[in-house]
Amino acid sequence: MPTLHVCPLSRLNETIAAIGPSHVVSLMSAGAVVERHASIAPERHLSISVNDIVQPMEGHVLAGPEHMEQLIAFIRAWDRASPLLFHCWAGISRSTAAAYIAACALAPEREEAEIARTLRDAAPSATPNARFVALADEILGRQGRMVDAIRAIGRGADAMEGTPFMLQINRG
Repeated sequence: MPTLHVCPLSRLNETIAAIGPSHVVSLMSAGAVVERHASIAPERHLSISVNDIVQPMEGHVLAGPEHMEQLIAFIRAWDRASPLLFHCWAGISRSTAAAYIAACALAPEREEAEIARTLRDAAPSATPNARFVALADEILGRQGRMVDAIRAIGRGADAMEGTPFMLQINRG
């Protein structure tokens, strides 16, 4: 069964070694450089340079529809033969939002609230970036249900960084 995984940057190499993903998504601030792991083909590593913000801020890159369209296209192109790994700096906001978006995009029959609760159970510190979720909700035609579901699970537990976790695409 295909799985989605999330980790902070500090645990990227050990997570790659442990799960053997075929695809990796790096969601880092503009200017941050993440070296592609040797086991990941260049076309299977997506880097999106956006800051973890929800409103425009001077000197920062706000996620736009083009970033979420790029993310969703990459997710949909994934062959699901091996895990898909998302990471950001802390593994709490951008990467958890991306994993939630992936689950919603790849399992359109699943209810958004059920996916959000599954995310919360897997990652108590997850606080998905609200802007990512809102943009993806619009692109995926989820009519605000993704936004409502993430709002319903609330802010995650305080943490300096998240613990690596796995999210199933389908109920399992």
